[in-house]
Amino acid sequence: MSVAGGRAAERDGRGRRIILWRHGQTSWNTARRFQGTTDVPLTETGLAQARRAARLLAGLRPDAIIASDLERAARTAAELAAFTSLEVVTETGLRETYAGSWQGLTHDEIMARHGEEYAAWKRGEPVRRGGGELETEVADRAAPVVLRHLEKIPEDGTLVVVSHGGTIRTTIGRLLGLDPRSWESLGGLSNCCWSVLGQGARGWRLLEHNAGTLPEPVLGDDD
Repeated sequence: MSVAGGRAAERDGRGRRIILWRHGQTSWNTARRFQGTTDVPLTETGLAQARRAARLLAGLRPDAIIASDLERAARTAAELAAFTSLEVVTETGLRETYAGSWQGLTHDEIMARHGEEYAAWKRGEPVRRGGGELETEVADRAAPVVLRHLEKIPEDGTLVVVSHGGTIRTTIGRLLGLDPRSWESLGGLSNCCWSVLGQGARGWRLLEHNAGTLPEPVLGDDD
């Protein structure tokens, strides 16, 4: 049976699903260095993580794959494309939060130089980290991209969104209709783990969060 045929055979009327998949490990993740929109490639470990996760996600028979155009996300998405024969559509709107002067700093350096700003962000206050984007502005650009691509898949299809920890968090918060001050209650994603949203009668529901592996430390901009 072809991949397309397999997807058709497995339709169950469940409504659409969104799989929000974080990219694999980078050297800046392991150094706890804030990446933001800096284009940092995957490490060999990150590439192996992407290949392993792609084999699992391919079993969910996705109908479409979209990804941030930053290399770490696009390269992760390419591994799933190899298993599914789907094309990856890259979108700048799925990039990680732009964090201005924070980008390139370690978390210790951020705490030392911008401790009050960091604490305010963690309290859920609207903060332009390093003079960059607000979390709500990230959701404003990312969530519409996801919804636009959802319209192109079957009513019970699956869309895979390959992005970044902070962007995924804000997109989930926006789609679930949560108050932005509560988005911090959504824990971060480990490298190459994912969350699943399902379409219900009253809107989107969080079906899985940080799935894909045994619990690991979250090394990323949103931890």
